[in-house]
Amino acid sequence: MIDVAVQKRLGDFTLDAQFAAPDGITAIFGRSGSGKTSLINVVAGLLQPDAGHVRIDGTDLTQVPVRRRRIGYVFQDARLFPHLSVAQNLAYGGTHDREAVIDMLGLGALLDRRPAKLSGGETSRVALGRALMSNPQLLLMDEPLAALDTPRKAEVMGYLERLRDRSQVPILYVSHDMSEVARLSRTLVIMDAGRVVRAGPVAEVLSDPQAVPLVGVRDAGAVLTGRVQAFDADDELTQVALSSATLTLPGRLGPVGAQVRLRVPAQDVILSTQAPIDISALNVLPCRIATLIEGQGPGVAVSLTCGTDRLLARITRRSARAMGLRVGQEVHAILKATAIAAADVGTGDAP
Repeated sequence: MIDVAVQKRLGDFTLDAQFAAPDGITAIFGRSGSGKTSLINVVAGLLQPDAGHVRIDGTDLTQVPVRRRRIGYVFQDARLFPHLSVAQNLAYGGTHDREAVIDMLGLGALLDRRPAKLSGGETSRVALGRALMSNPQLLLMDEPLAALDTPRKAEVMGYLERLRDRSQVPILYVSHDMSEVARLSRTLVIMDAGRVVRAGPVAEVLSDPQAVPLVGVRDAGAVLTGRVQAFDADDELTQVALSSATLTLPGRLGPVGAQVRLRVPAQDVILSTQAPIDISALNVLPCRIATLIEGQGPGVAVSLTCGTDRLLARITRRSARAMGLRVGQEVHAILKATAIAAADVGTGDAP
């Protein structure tokens, strides 16, 4: 359990943040300058708070020297020692669970290399392994994938999902990339101007229309968990079973029975008051309107329940008015198979 309540004055900027989160990955999300890095630097002890506490499983770390906090820190730039091999860089962190960490992160073939001979994705994995071998009670990750291109980021994401599912170490994960947040985290903390403006289970927060202004209209969207039901090799389409419907998505998303997480962008969900016919979209989900929230602009955020799943749609006020949408109304949510990007599909249990 992580319990943070800290205040810190940094020139003209004031950090005043409070949140509590269970074990697992807690994503710290916010715009540039919102205080994300300052917050985890306070947790790490690199900044001393003016007031407050940082408790891990009930122990307050604010008066514990940095070297004794047992906190692993993975920076955006990996900060490997260029004159040491991968094995020596890992050993600098420690030897805790050495073989298990090497296996989990796929580092066995890299041990004799120097950092200059590693790809960006391999460098990130080594930095993560070094932090884990220090036997941390908490792992901090500050935009660890921000410097990677799309293929390298996709490579590392699989290892981070493996870490999330296998490791017992709680993680604070700073990111401005909503795809990473949705795929990896159990808890979401949203920051703005040095304050925590929303915190809670990631699926609950992202399906709430009230959160749309906080995450931004382009990043707004719900997180769904489903199970691979079948793969059509001829059309290269995967069927994913949800609580009350089935989604058809492009590509092979895993073996039959595998559990997957999906981020469904709100701007890609179309609503209809009648069951559509003769349309190209492959996914039509019967839903019920739970909430409608008008934004400051022309948009309306619509929260939908589809069985036990929750979706989020963003439409214009004109459309909502013309359709006569109201809370409790039954509608159909329409989603193109190609609307969910590969980066928005991950593995793992429900957040």
